[in-house]
Amino acid sequence: MSTAETTTGAQSPAEEPGLKRAIGPKLLVLFVIGDILGTGIYATTGAVAGKVGGALWLPFVIGFVVAILTAASYVELVGKYPKAAGAALYTQKAFKVPFLTFIVAFMVMASGLSSASAAARAFSGDYLSELTGDALPPTLIAICFILLLAGLNLRGVSESVKTNVVLTLVELTGLLIILAIGAYAVLTGDGEPSRLGEFEASGTGYALITGVLGATALGFFAFVGFEDSVNMAEETKDPVRTFPRAIFIGVAVTGTIYVLVALVSSLLVDYKVLEGSSGPLLEVVKAGGVDFPHKLFALIALFAVTNSALINIMMASRLCYGMANERILPRGMGRVLRRRRTPVVGIVFVTVLAIGLVSTGEIEGLGDTTAFLLLCVFAVVNITVLVLRRDPVDHAHFRTPTFLPILGAITALILASPLADRPADVYIRAAVLLAIGVGLWAVNKVVLRVRGED
Repeated sequence: MSTAETTTGAQSPAEEPGLKRAIGPKLLVLFVIGDILGTGIYATTGAVAGKVGGALWLPFVIGFVVAILTAASYVELVGKYPKAAGAALYTQKAFKVPFLTFIVAFMVMASGLSSASAAARAFSGDYLSELTGDALPPTLIAICFILLLAGLNLRGVSESVKTNVVLTLVELTGLLIILAIGAYAVLTGDGEPSRLGEFEASGTGYALITGVLGATALGFFAFVGFEDSVNMAEETKDPVRTFPRAIFIGVAVTGTIYVLVALVSSLLVDYKVLEGSSGPLLEVVKAGGVDFPHKLFALIALFAVTNSALINIMMASRLCYGMANERILPRGMGRVLRRRRTPVVGIVFVTVLAIGLVSTGEIEGLGDTTAFLLLCVFAVVNITVLVLRRDPVDHAHFRTPTFLPILGAITALILASPLADRPADVYIRAAVLLAIGVGLWAVNKVVLRVRGED
């Protein structure tokens, strides 16, 4: 086999077993919904309210539109190239610049790990305190939490996805409870509708615009997740037909729920109360005038953030596997546990990094870092879908209208820019992660050169 052939990323069956195609259409829809739902809406709603005020619904409406634009691009690309590497694969095919490919791939992986770390922090926050008090060290809880999920991920994709189905149904139930409480409040005349039009920033000029953009950028953390499903393409049955419906249904369902939950939250609870809690939806339950057990809702919320962390660790490990097959990372990163057929080296690697991230920030900072990294990636993805129109494939697939990726790239860049008024520590954390990525890239280049494979 020539050097050119070895760098295409395909390992022969004699070297490593392939991933098992265990995910059908219904499981994939629940996977997408479960991936999007979770930490974002359960834990960062209060922080979004602190940025925008009582008009909490507006950032989620804007975030929903941006998510749909980029989801359409992902649907076209995964239909053309149903491989596990996702955005990294599309970037390489479009631009053929290995360094850019690696940076995009690393940003996606880092976003998944910062999201999982945010979920771990959320797990050890106010929802858990409602059940146990403040006796347990939050950082230790978060680390043990990540280790347990890594063990489940290592056991197998079928077990992980089936666990995701159960947790998705639980977290959906929690949000439906919030909506039922809101409906009861409206019918009984409770709540304060005037809050829905209040903005935290005074005036109508630059401060208001940046406040809304900042809230939208943070709130976009609640919408990330559909891109994770693309990295499960090689474990999905008939991905070309399955992915379009699954992604669009997932984004539509979650977007509708988010906007309704934001309306209920602002209707029942002052935004300053929401801002001060890492368990904002628990505040809604307490203020709703319905005798629903607070501890039970806290338990539901813990299941929700568990689901987010599980799927993000799954995504990051599969991304490592895909990058190894594309020779962006060393070949050993693609090693599969023969008995379980799971990417064992990738799982161990991302688990170590996630544990390291747990100590670098709180929920809001980690969530905002996740959103920032993915907004940068989404801008690139929306551009690649246009570039790759000149690369036809020999099978039918979904094709998004051209104006959608153009709007998607523009909106993603605006939300990633300083106009979004995010804290400096978000940029610093992202810069440090990228510096680590550049270092890994250099090491990998040296290894390939020594082996004569560069």
